[in-house]
Amino acid sequence: KTKYRLAEAAKKCMASSGTDAMTVTQIVQTCGVTRQTFYRNFQDKYDLINWYFDKLLLESFAQMGDGLTVYEGLTRKFEFIQKERVFFAGAFRSEHDYELILDFYTQLIGRKTGRQPEENILFPLRLYCRGSIDMTVEWIFAPKERTPEQMAALLVSALPMPVTELFQ
Repeated sequence: KTKYRLAEAAKKCMASSGTDAMTVTQIVQTCGVTRQTFYRNFQDKYDLINWYFDKLLLESFAQMGDGLTVYEGLTRKFEFIQKERVFFAGAFRSEHDYELILDFYTQLIGRKTGRQPEENILFPLRLYCRGSIDMTVEWIFAPKERTPEQMAALLVSALPMPVTELFQ
């Protein structure tokens, strides 16, 4: 519970002062806990951001569901990201997100095919994951330009052919 309370406080601080300017002091004052409580749970503000980012990203993947098409899953994911826009705007900028997204797709392919993807699938998948992150960050900062459904449709149309064939 404390970790989630600290994450909520961090979101408020990120909204008012931005990720870079946000301090642990601001977070604990907003949350109403001591610095000691903060440091019992996290090493620094980036540790908190990464922890919460993991939780949100895993939740967004859960929104995608196993029984859905890629388009339906991505639409749900973008709807979820839209709800948590402030946090994702501050946090969706590291190698950490790439590793989680690549792992998600790799596991999904493994479940669908019964084996891990080979290099002819992994290379375009890695390229796609990096590009989808960049486009998602762009969308987060200009969400009125495209709806979650439009973003999902664009990302589905950008799936590399070898990956698309696995999901059909």
